[in-house]
Amino acid sequence: MTALHRYLLSLAEDLRDLDLGGEIPALARLSGARPNQLGIAVCDLDGEVTAAGTAHAFPIQSISKAFAYGAALDLHGLDYVREAVDEEPSGEEFNAISLDAVTRRPKNPLVNIGAIRTHAMLGATQSERTERLLDTLDAAAGRPLAMHEATYDAELRTADRNLALAHMLRAAGSMQEDAREVVDGYIRGCCVLVTVSDLAVMAATLAHGGVNPLTGRRVFSQGASRQVLSVMLTCGMYDNAGDWVTDVGLPAKSGVAGGIIAALPTRFGIATYAPKLDRHGNSVRGSVAFETLSEEFELHMLSGRPPEDLEDRAARLLDSDGVQAQGPTKDLALDQADAATDAPQES
Repeated sequence: MTALHRYLLSLAEDLRDLDLGGEIPALARLSGARPNQLGIAVCDLDGEVTAAGTAHAFPIQSISKAFAYGAALDLHGLDYVREAVDEEPSGEEFNAISLDAVTRRPKNPLVNIGAIRTHAMLGATQSERTERLLDTLDAAAGRPLAMHEATYDAELRTADRNLALAHMLRAAGSMQEDAREVVDGYIRGCCVLVTVSDLAVMAATLAHGGVNPLTGRRVFSQGASRQVLSVMLTCGMYDNAGDWVTDVGLPAKSGVAGGIIAALPTRFGIATYAPKLDRHGNSVRGSVAFETLSEEFELHMLSGRPPEDLEDRAARLLDSDGVQAQGPTKDLALDQADAATDAPQES
């Protein structure tokens, strides 16, 4: 067992049962979310994934927005996409009406109204748009991903606000595509099932300039990957983006199912999963895990110095804390063994 694996196991054990507040949304419970679930994974640019905690599969939710944005950039080019969707932080909740009164553009592609407009760019028909998004998510994860039908059905039944945002885009002359069809495809992308290891690979794909480190496949151009990471840095954590940049200092994107991805360009991708959310819609314990990793491994990209090798740093941290190579605790081992039971079944 590597030092990094031992460190992640220790961190997951420390954080998993802490009562840090937060709530699990009703939609997340449809896919089997439980209060004590916690997963952490790191993927380096050689494609090596180191993971600890639960292997429970959960809907990707808004993390899919970053990958839809990358697909739109490579399909149309940056100038075209910028004409439709801006790159500015909104300072508002993820589902806010974030449409500029003058330009009639959504503030950025990582809030709902911006993501709906971005999805509309992915093809001429509903099937083409959905297929392109799902293919992009599969390519970034390095494997075929299933969709959680129960979550899709529930989200579609309660899609009034997203439909209102889509109709607002049409009313403003900012989108011509059918509102219901675009929202349907956008929701399908949000309901794709991933594990924390999948998310680490997807984050590493962005850190690797758009190349999946597991498969060697180019998912995005280098320019599109850079643009996605740039917008993730300033907008990926919604109205908590400023605190995130200060405390963690990595481009990141969260989802309301409890996942967070972050990437350190040219180095690795990191992901966490813990379903209790704070008032911003970000995972409570996932955020604490990232703050801890950023501080202890000195990952802040604005620190002015390159981070140490993860394995070397983990070994030094374990030595300083007196942590021995013991392997998973009983509870964590059971959590992994029960992953098949936890994983949602397609209806």
